[in-house]
Amino acid sequence: MNPHSNTMTTPASIFSLEAHFSGRVQGVGFRYSTLQVAKEFEVTGEVKNLADGRVYLRAEGKRGEVEAFLEEVQRVLRMYIRDTEVKTETCTPNYKGFTITR
Repeated sequence: MNPHSNTMTTPASIFSLEAHFSGRVQGVGFRYSTLQVAKEFEVTGEVKNLADGRVYLRAEGKRGEVEAFLEEVQRVLRMYIRDTEVKTETCTPNYKGFTITR
């Protein structure tokens, strides 16, 4: 591959989103449902329960895909979510797929 080619995206150009969901988000299948939603989008990342009762989500990919994924998670699980805190950045890729972690 030509290192001077513009057809390749640089690893630093990946979009990343971190979300913290609060409400009744643990013990209701939230992580599993998020994993199922992730299969519909070109995203990588993880979802996990936090000790403080919230659920942490990190998703990486193209900005439009990641934002659409978050919107769908919020739509599908809206009955359990009281609040969502979101932080975005660009970074180098950290994931190969989308998983539930502990």
